[in-house]
Amino acid sequence: MDKQKAVEAWVHHHTQVNPNEWSIPFVHIPLPAFLSLHGLMLILCAAFLLIIFGKAYRKHDSVPSGVTNFLELFVLFIRDEICIPHMGKEDGRRMTPIFCSILFFVLGLNLMGLIPLFSTATANPNVTFGMATVTLLMMVVGGIYRNGFGGFVKSFVISGVPWPVQFILIPIELAGLIIKPVALMIRLFANMLAGHIILFSLLSLGVIYGSMALLPSLAISVAIYFLEIFVAFLQAYIFTLLSSMFVGTLLHPSH
Repeated sequence: MDKQKAVEAWVHHHTQVNPNEWSIPFVHIPLPAFLSLHGLMLILCAAFLLIIFGKAYRKHDSVPSGVTNFLELFVLFIRDEICIPHMGKEDGRRMTPIFCSILFFVLGLNLMGLIPLFSTATANPNVTFGMATVTLLMMVVGGIYRNGFGGFVKSFVISGVPWPVQFILIPIELAGLIIKPVALMIRLFANMLAGHIILFSLLSLGVIYGSMALLPSLAISVAIYFLEIFVAFLQAYIFTLLSSMFVGTLLHPSH
């Protein structure tokens, strides 16, 4: 029972929402009161992306190679398969840099959580709430900028529907404006948090049940770890794809 309580405390410590210290093997580094561990992860991820795209990415090369060629695969995929299909050619090209930033930032935070020295900021609902708020702002501001305030309001009115039914549909459409970003927030943080809880729980089996469970738990944990790498890419893609779809519905409500 003592081992089980110790394991529960260990799992809780590594999955808590706002940790105030950076725990690395045999060392606990306290953080300032104004900065949580997940806030530090946001800063480190942003700095890493700035270094990658500011130094390693050479956009002026006539023939891209190495890191530049690898990153351009992602950029072209986001432009041609995510932005343009859901927002049109003009708006899609214009919005591609924003959605590239979203995908790389979410992906970076997801992958950092799989490195033992770092933590998963996207397993924090506060972090994913901030990201979903960015999507909501793009939906509202983009819709008003593209169609005017009157056109933005009219986008919640379903054409061809009798006016008595509009009294039911319009509140549903308005609620959907909030529900969509909330779904983004919950989907991302719940998937990342659940994966880490499963991984930590499997690793703890060897501690609770001894050597008989050690090798099976390690083998399953390695398999789950590689699955988590796939989930990190998948969730970054889904977050970016759904965000582009939600923004596109307000940029071009007639479609």
